[in-house]
Amino acid sequence: METHRLSLPPLDEPGEVATFYSHKGGAGRTMALANLAVMLARRDNATVPTLVIDWDLEAPGLHHYFRPVGDGPGVLELFEACRDQLLRRTRLAAGHDDAALAQAVLDAVGWEQYVTRADNGRPLYMMRAGRQDASYAERLARLDWEALFDACPALFRVFADNLARRFRHVLVDSGSERSGTAGICTTLLPTKLVLVFAPNRQHLEGIEALVQRATTWRRSHEEEQRQMLIYPLPSRIAMDDAAHRALWRRGDPERGIAGYQPLFERAFAEAYGMSRMSLESYFDEVQLQQARSLACGEPLPVYADEEDDRFSVTRTFQAFLGWFLGGYRPWQSRDEIPLLAAVAQGRAAMERGGGRGVSLPLARDLARLGELYRREGRLEPAGACLEESLSLHVLILGDDHVDALASKAALADLLFEQGKYGEAQFLQEAVLEVREKLFGAGAPVTLEAASALAATLAQLNQIPDALALQDAVIDAHQRQLGHEHLATVESLAVRADILCHGEQLAGAVELLEQVLALRSRLLGPEHADTVRTRKVLAHTRTRSKHPETPAGRDIHAHDGGQERRTGWGTETAHERARDGNGAAAEQPHAAYPASLGRRGSPDELAVDGDVSPSRLR
Repeated sequence: METHRLSLPPLDEPGEVATFYSHKGGAGRTMALANLAVMLARRDNATVPTLVIDWDLEAPGLHHYFRPVGDGPGVLELFEACRDQLLRRTRLAAGHDDAALAQAVLDAVGWEQYVTRADNGRPLYMMRAGRQDASYAERLARLDWEALFDACPALFRVFADNLARRFRHVLVDSGSERSGTAGICTTLLPTKLVLVFAPNRQHLEGIEALVQRATTWRRSHEEEQRQMLIYPLPSRIAMDDAAHRALWRRGDPERGIAGYQPLFERAFAEAYGMSRMSLESYFDEVQLQQARSLACGEPLPVYADEEDDRFSVTRTFQAFLGWFLGGYRPWQSRDEIPLLAAVAQGRAAMERGGGRGVSLPLARDLARLGELYRREGRLEPAGACLEESLSLHVLILGDDHVDALASKAALADLLFEQGKYGEAQFLQEAVLEVREKLFGAGAPVTLEAASALAATLAQLNQIPDALALQDAVIDAHQRQLGHEHLATVESLAVRADILCHGEQLAGAVELLEQVLALRSRLLGPEHADTVRTRKVLAHTRTRSKHPETPAGRDIHAHDGGQERRTGWGTETAHERARDGNGAAAEQPHAAYPASLGRRGSPDELAVDGDVSPSRLR
């Protein structure tokens, strides 16, 4: 195909440059890049300009996936021209602005002329590695990339900026660690780095060090303070061998296999300064299966694949794009991503003056997102979401609406989990008072509120009040549901917890024995609730014989602190009887802010400073 000067207009917003890298060959890196490039270029009715660059200069092969693409100049010839321009210009001026010099050089060489069309039916373009003539290897050996960087450190960054102004997506096929340009591709060019690997020692070797180098460079160089998102892409996964998949994903210390999921969790936690890190949801979805259609030289599967086929390669690529396209982090769960998108859309509609039809769906989505964060142990963002949801419910529906009450109860749950028992009590008392007036003292939602308040009073050492409140709940459950209903059993478990807090251990043991017998009969001896009750009973018996044993509430702090600290059921008094939408927190007297302040990254929900726990008072 003839080389021609690029005629694409600049984009309204800059695109992104993503480098695809693999430590060793054979991971399917180039194939993955080519498939994803086709998928990106055909988005929005084939209106998304996409560029692929073959920067694997020692072993170029990207052009084989696109037909027809004739031989022509590419990366090598472009930077040979840049080298010659720099030699002429730096002789003329001893001092210069690097970014201005880089732009002048790129304008002079006309980088656009090195781009060719790769697909006549889609806006898909290519920059080849270079002209594959007899002099290619010699010319490549003569080009000193380090000297080129030293002559103008901003050259590659400014080049990436130029590309991003014309293309929504720029996908760079990088050489391996031993190539002279790997550092340019993994550190200087991209805003996203895709690490393609097969699950074996050779491919995983050096991954952690690469993640650390790339992110450290960005943090330590003032002129390179740009976002760097890293996406692992496991490839060549044997779909017919579950044991092998699990072994290399999870690892086995006895066999000296680290496992790629814990490896990336550790590397990301260190690189991004996070204490909690889980890639469980990401790797559940993103594992590129081994398939005959992925062999080198075969047509790209995305041209013919049916995306709805659960076994198709295209479906796996679509799952990967769910994180990649939106700039979401791999540690964000697949449940979080659509909620974040819905919340962003709702907030934008609110700022445009949306009314009830916008605010209530936004409040619902915020509540769901807050509950998701709470389950994942991310309590601070959970609180921000639940408080904003609360302010919307109260603003639109009023303090005493059923959804507003559910929001208050959910926020109280979170405050309880954070150990803010006084604030939780304030909300719980308000919820209980209104529910008694609206629904009556014996209604399920009222009993839920009473039991939640009783658990909080126990934490505040108001044991007599807590027992009196919980006894009323037990009495109502026994009258309405019977002595062996699970809700009745749960209310007994909460009472046993209160007794433990009050150091009334003999009564707690007696009640726990009753709860254990009921749960064994109703749920089975191996049910999680039954097993947990059995453990708590054993611990409480030990405490009753040895009073110096730590308090009963401490024994619930297991599983990374995720378990609630009251009750022994699958759901505690705090978790029962949610409405169908999972309605969550609101705020009694807070108006919804017109502007939500700064816009952070997609997983940092910006909440206006006025919407804070202090305004609950």
